[in-house]
Amino acid sequence: MLNLNATIDPNSGFCFGVVYAIEMAEEWLNAEGKLYCLGDIVHNDEEVARLQKKGLVTINHDQLKELHNERVLIRAHGESPDTYKIALENNLELIDASCPVVLKLQNRVKESYDKNDAPVFIYGKHGHAEVKGLKGQTNEEAVVFMDIAELDNVELPEKVNLFSQTTKDTKNYYQVKKDLEARGVEVKFNDTICRQVSNRDVELRNFSKLYDQIVFVSGTQSSNGKVLYSICKQENPNTHFVSSASEVNSEWFTAGQTVGIAGATSTPLWQMEQVKSKIETI
Repeated sequence: MLNLNATIDPNSGFCFGVVYAIEMAEEWLNAEGKLYCLGDIVHNDEEVARLQKKGLVTINHDQLKELHNERVLIRAHGESPDTYKIALENNLELIDASCPVVLKLQNRVKESYDKNDAPVFIYGKHGHAEVKGLKGQTNEEAVVFMDIAELDNVELPEKVNLFSQTTKDTKNYYQVKKDLEARGVEVKFNDTICRQVSNRDVELRNFSKLYDQIVFVSGTQSSNGKVLYSICKQENPNTHFVSSASEVNSEWFTAGQTVGIAGATSTPLWQMEQVKSKIETI
């Protein structure tokens, strides 16, 4: 054995929005034994599989259109107005676990769109569930971009209302504002980054410096996971990404090293504990 000393970051794991959604799902599953969920409840395959064993059935938007007289969970990412319209038409009972931070952002985007004083631009990941819900507040008219370079060949308006997906990197978002202004655009800037997520930046940087190696645990589809992993990697080059304990590689370590274990806001504590156990038995 290598006698590795592993420590889980106390600030890692589910954000309150994900905790709320999973608690609601488990409450209904314990009572009813079955519940539909529109999209993966969290971007973590192992947590999704755990809840599926309890009776959670994941469906997509096409399947929702064919569903009638059932109960459906809306996950923390939120949904567009079309989803609520379909639910009404199909007599679906919605268990709405939309994150309060996301709901507030949706309202701000809709108010901005309804005011119609400038086009809505959204800094976020194309196709992401939260971004789809935000774009839906604008009758699908908002301009979504992941990188400022996407706007290089776009004729920009004189003024924009700028919003961000809640889990984007704060520093990059402020840089987007500066870049747009440098192009002569008047930016009505809305700081819509979730502070529970953005505060993880400083916390993770400090945590990553304390250990010889860092193992970052996250689902491969988690946008937040990609951001936080890159932060760890910046501070500690000996950072490794895993989506399950089975991916931990003994060749990463040498005897007696200290190992920090961190995770995304979509990473359950039980999964980080599994990784810790695996590391301590190498």
